[in-house]
Amino acid sequence: MPVKDRDGRGGAGTARRPAVVRGGPPPLRAGRGGIGWLRRTYEQARSAWDRPLTAYYLIIGSGILITVLGLVMVYSASMIKALELSEPGSYFFRKQLFAALLGGILLFIATRMPVKLHRAFAYPLLAGTVFLMVLVQMPGIGQSVNGNQNWITLGGPFMLQPSEFGKLALILWGADLLARKQDKRLLTQWKHILVPLVPVTFMLLGLIMLGGDMGTAIILTAILFGLLWLAGAPTRMFAGVLGIAALLIFLLIKTSPNRMGRLACIGASDPGPQDQCWQAVHGIYALASGGWFGSGLGASVEKWGQLPEPHTDFIFAVTGEELGLAGTLSVLALFAALGYAGIRVAGRTEDPFVRYAAGGVTTWITVQAVINIGAVLGLLPIAGVPLPLFSYGGSALLPTMFAVGLLIAFAREDPAARTALALRRPGVRWKSMRRRVKKRPSGER
Repeated sequence: MPVKDRDGRGGAGTARRPAVVRGGPPPLRAGRGGIGWLRRTYEQARSAWDRPLTAYYLIIGSGILITVLGLVMVYSASMIKALELSEPGSYFFRKQLFAALLGGILLFIATRMPVKLHRAFAYPLLAGTVFLMVLVQMPGIGQSVNGNQNWITLGGPFMLQPSEFGKLALILWGADLLARKQDKRLLTQWKHILVPLVPVTFMLLGLIMLGGDMGTAIILTAILFGLLWLAGAPTRMFAGVLGIAALLIFLLIKTSPNRMGRLACIGASDPGPQDQCWQAVHGIYALASGGWFGSGLGASVEKWGQLPEPHTDFIFAVTGEELGLAGTLSVLALFAALGYAGIRVAGRTEDPFVRYAAGGVTTWITVQAVINIGAVLGLLPIAGVPLPLFSYGGSALLPTMFAVGLLIAFAREDPAARTALALRRPGVRWKSMRRRVKKRPSGER
């Protein structure tokens, strides 16, 4: 009687046949070899990106990290400027910290407001912003800073730039307008896509350009294009509006020697005649001297009077000098994460208002970051716009933090994210565990 082995097959008297493999060598197991490790890592990363709370945590994490790192760099970049003004070295930092705390309150309020309240808030915000932008152009009320008449003095050292709130007002009002028209199925007609969205935007652009702020006008135009794209504007209509906007921008640049000079400084390697490219060139000097890991926090040389606006428009250059390539890439990665999360929120929602508002906020922050960083790198003309959440300026920080709060609220309103957050509460998790235990069959352990 043949002896059987452990698996029941014949022992010594039974010869095992070698496994016949067809179609090539056997596949690698997940736990062996470099390919298996890469495959397992890819699957884990893909699973993490597909989780319901990925966008929620990305918006919170990247928004907080950009703001905190911005506070650190504002303190470092503004110390010499404050001493030049006979103020303490922490003068600008304290003002920015106060604005960040106030912005944190606005962010929290935005995360707790329901969508209906956001939609109702859009109209008074737009009306109030237009009123303040009109006041800016009145003699004795508006203040001029660096040649731009876009500021109102609130008393003491505090000033307000209403055009920064115009970005948020246009997004909320435009999102509500397009959402209501979509519910009535009116967006299939070109006149309902353009009117009154485009005329109101042109009114805001006119008030901004009266003060000479070309940078903010470009951001507002980008927001308009983002809303039109999300509304499904036909290619011909989109190209037509883009052509008109490009023609107006060309005329505004051509008729201004200052703007023509900024355009000529793209890619400049020396200050040029009359030092017209001084700021652009010294921004490149700051980035070039940073190396891989920078000269150290607070050790910038360019901020000692060589680089104009080191704590506002060109804070990214000081970041590159003090934190090096590693620091600048970290800032870029944080903005990329925030932009990806915003696109994901806009793409996964079923609410048209949330889609338009999230897409508008993402367009605003991403385009403004690209324009600022592109100018510092010498790839774009200097537009005079701050780096969102990072540069010094309370008027820019407050509406941006409220907009980030909008994205957080929208990400949390996703049904899958809402369920996942509910299950993370201790009481809900314990009840769900008890419910699953009770549903098990009596013989199952």
